[in-house]
Amino acid sequence: MGREFASAAARWVHLAPLGARPVVAAVCDVDAETLAWYERLDAPPLLTDDYREVLGDSSVEAVYCAVPHHLHEEICIAALAAGKHLLVEKPVGIDLPANEAILRAIPDELLVRCSSELPFYPGGQAVARWLAERRYGRIVEARAQFLHSSDLDPAKPINWKRISAFNGAYGCLGDLGMHVLHLPLRAGWKILNVRAILSDIVTERPGPDGALVACDTWDNAVLLCEASDGEDRFPLRLETKRIAPGEMNTWTIEVDGMVGSISYSTKQPKTLRTMSYEGGVSQEWRHTDLGYTSAYPAITGSIFEFGFPDAVLQMWAAFCDELAHGPDRMRQPFFCATPEESAITHRVFTAALRSHEEAATVSLPG
Repeated sequence: MGREFASAAARWVHLAPLGARPVVAAVCDVDAETLAWYERLDAPPLLTDDYREVLGDSSVEAVYCAVPHHLHEEICIAALAAGKHLLVEKPVGIDLPANEAILRAIPDELLVRCSSELPFYPGGQAVARWLAERRYGRIVEARAQFLHSSDLDPAKPINWKRISAFNGAYGCLGDLGMHVLHLPLRAGWKILNVRAILSDIVTERPGPDGALVACDTWDNAVLLCEASDGEDRFPLRLETKRIAPGEMNTWTIEVDGMVGSISYSTKQPKTLRTMSYEGGVSQEWRHTDLGYTSAYPAITGSIFEFGFPDAVLQMWAAFCDELAHGPDRMRQPFFCATPEESAITHRVFTAALRSHEEAATVSLPG
């Protein structure tokens, strides 16, 4: 994801003038081959294997923390102590205590946000506006999913995301959960309780020498929650899966309402499905081709297609926009996931672990 950011920064000319643009001033990675990749940038940054050198560089104003989850707490708190603004990868701490420690360390003058690029797809933006306008009437049910099949092959070698010491006890929830919760939380929905079923399907994978080692993280998670939009309660189904046969990398959000319904999936990235039946009209889905209708204007015409690198670019545009102009003067109103939203995800994931262990519904505090 660091290289995705560097690529997005190199494509900044793709955006309409924003009044701010990122420059990659320094990069830290402990892998020499990965670090060498950044030498291809037009203005080669400082390259180091010690993150303290990055934090000590006075030219660095903001830090992107894209490291294994067990390092979030240490590096994020150090970055904040060094006076750096921060965009951190999900889940902002390996567990709830780590998340709480990071949030306590945030001074008022620094901007801190959590990476979550998928709502910046045109369909995600359309859903966000639709939810903000409460065009559903009363919610009957809502569903959000993040599905891929990258772990379907049991012979796939182990990596840090499949080892709980580095990824954390949440497993796929920590890695994928902000994707499914970003828009529900931004809509102001409160999750009241959760009943979770977690699946550890592939328990061993080949290690560096080919011998099988423990793969001790949850592969799939299905959470049935009771949520509230401030007026009514409704079922909210959340799914994060690394073993979802047939899915390459699919983010889906669907809301069924008494007045209107909406459905969007990156599996069909140009298509937004909506249905309005107020006044007894027939129940018919309307399919809208979205094209390149991004949060921030770009040189790409609206008739063309939008993709993941574009979503990354749009997310970073939102971060730089908010950093440069403040939340009240952003070019558009949708900002990146907040530390407070990350804290809610941790409470949901912690409750999900307990729910699965006890085979019971667990209420969330507050």
